[in-house]
Formats: sequence, structure tokens, C-alpha cells
Amino acid sequence: MFDFIFKRTTAQTQATPNAPGAAAAGAAAAAAADSTSRRDEQAQRAAALAGDEAGAVALILQSEFAGVRLAAAEHVQSQAALEQVLAAMRNTDRRVAKLMQGRLDAIRYQQAELQKAQACLEQAQRLLKEEKLTPNQVAELDRQWAITSAVPAVAEPYAAARAALAARLEAQVALQRKIIDAMAVVRQLPDAGLPVDESEQTLARHAADLADYQQAPEHAALPHHLLSDYNQAIEQARAALAAAGRRAVAAAVAAVPGGASAGADADSTVASGATVPAADAPGATAADTSATAAADPSAAKAVGAEASPAATTAAPAPRKERPPKPQQSKEVEKKFLETLEAMEAALEQGSLHAAAEHDKWLKDHKIRLSQQQTDHLNHVRAELKRLADWARWSGNVSREELVKAVEELPVQGLSMSELAQKVGSMRERWKELDAVSGHAPKGLWEKFDAACTAAYAPAAAHFKHLAEERHANAAKAQALIDEIRAMADSAHDGADLKNVAAAVQRLRQVWGRLGAIDRKEKRKLDQAFDKALGQLQAPLSEQRKIEAAKREELIAEAGQLQPADRHTLDKLRRLQERWQELAKALPLERKIEQALWQRFRTVCDAIFAKRKETAHAADHERKAHLHAREDLCKSLETATFSGDDKAQLAAIAHTLRDAQTAWNGAGVVPRAAEARINERYQAAVAGVQAQADAIKRRAGAAQANALRDKLRLVQALEQSIAGQGEQLDADAWQARWTALPTLGGDYDKALQGRFAAGVTALEAGRESYTRQLEANRAKLLDEVLRLEIVAGVDSGAEFARERLKMQVEVLQSSLKSGQKPLSATAAYLQLCAMPALADDRTVSRIEQLLRRIGGSERA
Repeated sequence: MFDFIFKRTTAQTQATPNAPGAAAAGAAAAAAADSTSRRDEQAQRAAALAGDEAGAVALILQSEFAGVRLAAAEHVQSQAALEQVLAAMRNTDRRVAKLMQGRLDAIRYQQAELQKAQACLEQAQRLLKEEKLTPNQVAELDRQWAITSAVPAVAEPYAAARAALAARLEAQVALQRKIIDAMAVVRQLPDAGLPVDESEQTLARHAADLADYQQAPEHAALPHHLLSDYNQAIEQARAALAAAGRRAVAAAVAAVPGGASAGADADSTVASGATVPAADAPGATAADTSATAAADPSAAKAVGAEASPAATTAAPAPRKERPPKPQQSKEVEKKFLETLEAMEAALEQGSLHAAAEHDKWLKDHKIRLSQQQTDHLNHVRAELKRLADWARWSGNVSREELVKAVEELPVQGLSMSELAQKVGSMRERWKELDAVSGHAPKGLWEKFDAACTAAYAPAAAHFKHLAEERHANAAKAQALIDEIRAMADSAHDGADLKNVAAAVQRLRQVWGRLGAIDRKEKRKLDQAFDKALGQLQAPLSEQRKIEAAKREELIAEAGQLQPADRHTLDKLRRLQERWQELAKALPLERKIEQALWQRFRTVCDAIFAKRKETAHAADHERKAHLHAREDLCKSLETATFSGDDKAQLAAIAHTLRDAQTAWNGAGVVPRAAEARINERYQAAVAGVQAQADAIKRRAGAAQANALRDKLRLVQALEQSIAGQGEQLDADAWQARWTALPTLGGDYDKALQGRFAAGVTALEAGRESYTRQLEANRAKLLDEVLRLEIVAGVDSGAEFARERLKMQVEVLQSSLKSGQKPLSATAAYLQLCAMPALADDRTVSRIEQLLRRIGGSERA
């Protein structure tokens, strides 16, 4: 009834849907549909943005769908919107954040390039406004523009400014070239051989051009000395022309009577070969002036008028005899000409300093020269002056650049050492320029010196501070040395050496952290510190030697340990503990302590390595044992047996016995695999034993069937003797008995005796045997009931009263006799041996007892 109710309830439960689960599924489906509709609606909004940046930003911030946000992000371009979206999506949507970051980087790069280009443009415009423009400034501007990306908005105005700068540089070059060419013409004017009036007109024209040059827009960019040199060249040319005029007058005077002495003086002046400065470049002789006067009568009159006072003045003068000139040495003349050639070669090589030295020697050793040699000397000196002027100009330009570079040093943020090195290198460069291009103007030098002093001021203050620190550190070092000496004087024999060691270590650390000290003082202080520290730690050093010897003993003891000894680890642990105790009691110097500890550790590591090697060998052996046991388990797991039951049981017993022997002889296995391999072995043995048990159960079942068949045959024979059942002769019964398998054991003997008695009674004595069978019927029932009680088999409701009575009797008899009752097997054997008639119910009860008792025996 209850089963029926439970099944019906279960069926109804299974048939009724799960209401909460169905509701949840419906809600999920509705949410999915709503999400799909919202995604589609937002995707349509993203597709319809069409450059609406504000709408795109709003959609990105509101949408929960990554694809919609990415589509809307394509419409965000401005920097403010990009930064807003990046801040919101940085930790939410990596793709959108990466896109925004990339666009922001591009915008910032463009802004940076625009700023660089704008700075270049501003620099170009500032250079255009400056009065003095140098090529180096324009070259630096070009370098800055070359590393800047082209910006269309700035490229066009920059190109215009750069063209204006190029025009100014070209104007500077043209103006400078014009002045240099004009100066060359002016310098060559006295030697040009032109008429005096034309020369003076040309000179006056160049003198008028000087004012134009001074007012030119690019005059400020000219070398400082160029205009002054030009003016000086004009004055020198004017003086040379005047001198030429005077020589012409002298020649004219010499042509009239009484002017012979003047003419002789003029001739001696020309023939003397005395050199003149290259800037004057004298070239017009009296003969040239006379020729000019002959060609131009007006000039001759001027010369005559100019010469008449001189002639009047010179006429009364008595003629003086010149002293004989000393004959010049051929060696000096040869040396003079060689020096002149060396001077010219030095000029060709650009070595102005060597050429100036040669020129100084030539000025100190004047000799008589021919007109050609004089012209050649003047030409070489003119070239020397020209190159010297150019060197002076380029040197001044370089000096101005040096001044500008020094003035920019304070804002470059250099370290003090770099700043000092820079200033020193600038001063060395100034000295090199003095050697190459001559001395600089005083004002420029003062400006450079002031700039160097101002730039070096922070470094000077820094180095002064460092010097003060070194002096302070030296004072600290001396105080520390005094402290050590005081500690050494106050120390006594009972001082704690551990505290002394700690104090020594502390003092060494303090000494190492003192800081920089002047090198000379440092050497002396180091020696004083070592001496004072040695006095302080003298007792400590002696004790440390003793402690080091103890550690050596520990190392020796550790080296004598046997790795294979089972107590080695304990001994080694005790040695390590003793080492730690010694180290705590009095530590040695760090180097010595480390060296001894390293030796001790090496010995310990060797012992551990040897034990580890032994352990590895043992592990290898255990693994080999494990493999052997695994093979044994595998052979048991795959074992099969053939032959009859008896042969199979014998083979199984032999296999199990050999397996147990091999298992015991396999040795130990790794601890981790021990439980697993034991379980596998037990399972394999159980499997083989199960085969044996199956064979035994099969044999037992066959024996039980044979017992049942023989018992039935005996009962049928007894029924036939009593005149019931099938009637056969003795041979037929014997043939049936022979056809049944042999039981063996007590059952076969008991049934064989009972069967033989029945066959004998069948041939003779049937009636008496029948009475015996009838008489044993009741006894058989009692024995069956008793056996059911012993075997625990139910006797049925109809025998309940008799069973209860029988149980009481069995209990009372066992209590009285004090002996255990017969076992079920022995009782059943007696039952099988008892000849008696039995009805069908009794036969079934006997067979039930056979199944129970035979099954328990097989188990």
C-alpha cells in the first residue's frame, strides 16, 4: 500500500512541471530578447552618428555593448572628447581605450611638432630682427628645422623667413667681398703706375665709398677690423701717393743745375733697397714721376712749382760724402733668401705663426736687395698681412661664439664637474686662438673673462663647499682617533672582548662613512687610525687566534665523519651548533670568519653530497624493487590456468606460493609507492584466489548435485523396497548407482552402505527392511527437525510446536551433558546414513538442508 502511494506521488511529481525553474527560464529568455533589441537599437544609433562627436561620446558612455562602443568610437576625434572617453573606458573596454590612446598620441605628437616648427619660425624671425647675423646661427636653425616634421601651416612662412635670412647672408658676403676687393685695389693703387690725378681720383672715390659701407644694412656683420683696415689702406695709399709726389719733385729738382746732390740723394735712397711696410707698398720711382710729368705738362708745372722751394733751400747746402757701406756677408744674404722662401712656404701651408717668425727675422737682418727681390718681399709681406687679417677676423668670430657659448653654460643644467671642465676647455680654446690668430681686443677679452667667471661661480662655490666638508671630515677623523686612543687607554684585562669586537666593527664602519678628506691628510689619518685601532684590539687579536684554532678543530672533526654512519647527521648537527655558539661568543674578523665558515660548509656539503649519493643509489634500488613487484603483480593479474579443476587448483596454489616468495625477496620499495603496490599485490592475489574459489565452488556444486542424486537414488530404492514407486531388479539399481559420479569421503561411504543394504534387502529380506524403514520414519522426522534447528532453517508453520519443543530438549540435553552438540555436517551425515521412508515434504526438507549445509561448507 505504501509502495503504491509512493510510486503514484513520484509519478505526479515527475508529470508536474517545475514552476520556479520554468519561471526563471522565461525570465532569462525575456532578458535575452530585451538585450538583443537594445543592442540592435544602439547599433543603429552608432551607424547614424555621421560625425556627431558629442552623440558618439554619449553613446560610448551609456552603452554596455563592446561592439557598439567600438563603432561609436570611430567618430571621436577632438582631444577633449578623446581624453573623456579614455578616462571612462580605461578599465572597461580595452579596444576603445587603445584606439583613444593612439589618437591622443598622434594629436600630441602633431602638437609637439607644431611647437617645434613654431619655435623654428620664431627663431628665424628673431634672427631677421637682429642687427648682426652670423652663418652659425642660420646653420643651427637649419639643423633644428631638419629634425622637425614638416607642418604645412608653418612651412610657408618659415620658407619666406629662411629666404630672407639667406638673402641677408648673401648681402653680407657680397658687401664683405666688395670691401675686400676695393681694399686690394687701394693697396695696389700706388704700384699701378697710373697718373697722379687719376690715382688721386680713384683714391677719393674709394674714400667716399667708405661712408656708404659704414651705412650699409649689413655693416654690423662685417669683421670689426675690416672697415678700419680699409680706412688704413686708404690712408697708406694716400701717404704713398704723396711720397711718390715728393720723390717726383726731388727728381725734377735734380734735373736743374744745383740739384745734383738732391738727385744723388734720391738715387741713393732708391738704390739702398731698404724695405718698407707691406701696407705702404711703395712702387713709384722718380723716373716714373718724371715720365708722368713729361706726358702731362700741367703736372710738370705743379711739380716744378712744388720743387722750386726745395731747390732754393737745397742749393746752398754743401754736399756730404757718404761713408763707405759695409760689405754684406754672403752667408747672411743666403740665409735671408732662404728665410724668405721658408716664409713663403709657410704662407702656402697656412702656418701664419711660422711665417710671422720668419718675417721678424727678416726685419732684424736687413740687406741690400734688388728691385725684383724688394717687390717679391713686399708681395709676401702683403700676403702675410692679408692672411693675418683674415685669421684675426675668423679668430674674433670664434671668440664671439666662445663668449656666447660661455654665457649659455649657466642655463644648461650641467653638473659642477662638467661645468668646471667646460669653462676650462673654453679658456684653453681662447689660448689656442691667441696663438693662431693673434691677441684679442681688450674689450672682447674682458667680456669673455667675465662670462667665464660668472659661469664658473656655482662650481667655485660647490668646490669651496667640498673643501670645507673635507676639512670637517678631517676634524671628525681626528676626533675618532682620539676616541679610539682613549678607549685603548681605559681598556683592561677583564674587558669583554665581544664588546671590544663590536666597538672595532662600529669604529671601522664610522671611519668608512666619514667622507672625502684631502689626500695628504687622509694618508696620515689612516696610519694614525690603524695604529690606534691596533692598540685597542691587541687582546682581541690574541683571543681570536684561539677561537680560530677551535674552529679549525671543528673542521677537522667534521672531516673525519663517515657519511654512511647512521649517527653522522646527529654529530654534524652538534658540530654546527658548537660553531654557532663560538660565533656568538666571539666573532672573528669578517674575512677570516667567512673563510673558515666556507671550509666548514664545504666539508658538511661533501658529507651531505655523499649521503645524497647513497640515498640516490638506495632510491634507484627501491625503484628496481618496485619494478620487480609491479612485474609480479602484472603476472598475477594476467595469470591463466588450464586443465581439470584439480590441476588448476594445484597450479593456482603453486603460483600463489611462488608469488609470495618472490614478493618477500623483492626488497623494500619507495615509501610513496609502498601502499599502492601493496594494494595492487593484494588485489592480484585476491583475483587468483577468486579463480581458485570459483573452481572450488564449481566442484562443490558438482559434489552437492552428486550427493543429491545419490540420496534420491537411495530414497527411490527404499521406496521400491516398500512396494512404492518404480520396481526394478538389483542389477538395474546397481547400474544406476554406478552411473552416478563418485563422491568420495564420508558421504559416499554412508550412502554406499545404505544403498548396499537396500540392494541386499531387495534380493532377500524385503519385509524386515520395510519394517525398519517404517520404524525409522518418525526418527527421520525428528532428526530433520533437529538438523533444521542446528542449521537455522525454517521448518514451516505446521512444525512450529514440535520445533519449539525440540529446541528446549536440545538445550536441556546440552546443559546436562556439558558437551557441544553435533555440527550440522555431522548431523547431516548421520541423516544421510539413516535408512527410512520419507514423504515428499520430508524429501524437500532434506534437500533444503543439503543446499544450506553444502553451501556453508563451500563458503
